[in-house]
Amino acid sequence: LLTGSEDRSYGSEDLNELEVNGNWTPQEKALHEARLKAKAKRRLRKSSSRDSTRESLSDSVSGEPTADPHSPKGKTAVNDRKSRTGKGRGLPKKGGAGGKGVWGAAGMVYEVEELDANDPNYDESGDTVYATVVPELDERELEKTINPIVQEYFEHGDTKEVEMLLKELNLGHHKYEFSSLAVSLSLEGKASHRELTSRLLSDLSGKVLSESDMSRAFDKMLKELPDLILDTPEAPQMLGQFIARAIADHAIPMSFLDCYKGKVDCDHARAALDRASVLLSMKREIMRLDNVWGVGGGQRPVKHLIKEMNLLLKEYLVSGVLSEAERCLRDLEVPHFHHELVYEAVVMVLESTGDAALQMMVKLLKIFWKTGLITLDQMNRGFQRVYDELPEISLDVPHAHSIMETFVDLCYQEQVITKQLRDSCPTRGRKRFVSEGDGGLVKS
Repeated sequence: LLTGSEDRSYGSEDLNELEVNGNWTPQEKALHEARLKAKAKRRLRKSSSRDSTRESLSDSVSGEPTADPHSPKGKTAVNDRKSRTGKGRGLPKKGGAGGKGVWGAAGMVYEVEELDANDPNYDESGDTVYATVVPELDERELEKTINPIVQEYFEHGDTKEVEMLLKELNLGHHKYEFSSLAVSLSLEGKASHRELTSRLLSDLSGKVLSESDMSRAFDKMLKELPDLILDTPEAPQMLGQFIARAIADHAIPMSFLDCYKGKVDCDHARAALDRASVLLSMKREIMRLDNVWGVGGGQRPVKHLIKEMNLLLKEYLVSGVLSEAERCLRDLEVPHFHHELVYEAVVMVLESTGDAALQMMVKLLKIFWKTGLITLDQMNRGFQRVYDELPEISLDVPHAHSIMETFVDLCYQEQVITKQLRDSCPTRGRKRFVSEGDGGLVKS
């Protein structure tokens, strides 16, 4: 027999099954009862879970949205901000503030943060100021940093760019060494580099470098002259020209030379100061300190270059010294304009009398050709210019064609010009008439 609680848990189908199968054996009956008890326990667990769900729904506040009891596993909606564990108060997280890209809740005012005296950026005035600090360059890094700036300046010649780069550096108390390094590099370079350096010192004076910095730099250079002479034998004369140019440009005071009177023991320093004094004492208009180094290379006017080349050739015809002519041509620093020298040399041969000038010019062009000072392109261009202007030259020099043919043949024999250039030399055909008895016909 079943107890009352077990009897209530069974349904009508189970009771009917018991009545039909009343003639079971004790073993079959015990097995059947065990199955019924297990089935009753499963139903009891299922009914108890349903009762707990109803109690949670009854406890919810009226008017608020509740979870759907028929949803899977009894979970709340995905967009619901209530805690899914059932422990929250149903409010939004953080009160609706502090999300992505949000500083805080609307209208929220933060308290003023008090300054900490232990903060490295602490300022007693109450305002913390942040500034970019550039470390000062030491002696080792100074030369490595300045040398590329000066070398690049020799290429572009823009003083404003150098000024901008120096303002970005923290030279500190080594600022004066920029002038000495720039002058030292120019001493090893060309005359155009020295002209650019003097112009740079003049433009930087009063902006980046003061007069005291310039004076200190030249004072250091005077003391280092014994070492500079090892690489540049003409360093004393060049340094004297730098000092004279700096005084003329008001980069250093006029009293700079007076401070050394009777106080210099070094012969090289004395020679440099004497050179500066001589240049400053000259008052002739022909000697201007603005052109103490000349005008460098491509910056030189064309008329001035032509005048310099004419003077070079005339001095060579008088002295006959090839090395001096070669040095003067190199100092002009205009390799792209050497065709003008060839042109002027050939014209001088055409306008001269006798064979002396012709032989000397062939010798000069041969030396320039062998040393590579005049290239093939410049040589051909110079001769071709004479070929084109030969009819006009013949108006003043009647025998220009015959002199030109002789000069070209001699240059070809000395391997100064090519066979093609020799063959392109223009020749003037002469009309030869026969005697009057032949009727004045032109002889074939």
